[in-house]
Amino acid sequence: MTTLTQLRRAALALPEVEEGAHFGMVAFSVRGTGFVSVTRDDQVQLRLPVAEVESAEVAHPGGERIVRGGTVIGFRAPLADVGGKDLNALVRAAWYHRAPKWLAAELAAADAGTGPADGDLPTAIGRPATRALLGAGLGTLAAVAAWSEKELLALHGVGPKAVRILKEALAARGMSLR
Repeated sequence: MTTLTQLRRAALALPEVEEGAHFGMVAFSVRGTGFVSVTRDDQVQLRLPVAEVESAEVAHPGGERIVRGGTVIGFRAPLADVGGKDLNALVRAAWYHRAPKWLAAELAAADAGTGPADGDLPTAIGRPATRALLGAGLGTLAAVAAWSEKELLALHGVGPKAVRILKEALAARGMSLR
């Protein structure tokens, strides 16, 4: 059984997401554009492209299409009927559908473990830590230096070994963590 807390965690883990209210519902938006909400009767509503809606209908027969003006705009299902892993994937798909293209491209690059051309993160920190740092907008050692060890360790995928390697790389360049 999936809860609002799990939905909140999945949504707020994505870049530039804000929580608010929309017509009395808990709602999440990316740069002012809504992508997921929860109705008062615990139905999760996701703004999705038609192909994703069709897949969601197959995976969650208790759900239904959301249609406005004759156009399919999303999918609605009881929150409790959507498993945690499926919910994470649906929330992410809704975010990608509604986020600005440049922001979606940044997250896709972070997911792939690739960063900006001027990125100088040490490869020894590992792919999970690299994805976590890039997802947080930290593509360079200079950007990492603005964070504390505690803040870095709070990122999912960044562990003590990655922080040690980052500290060593920063020290080699005459920098340190905040």
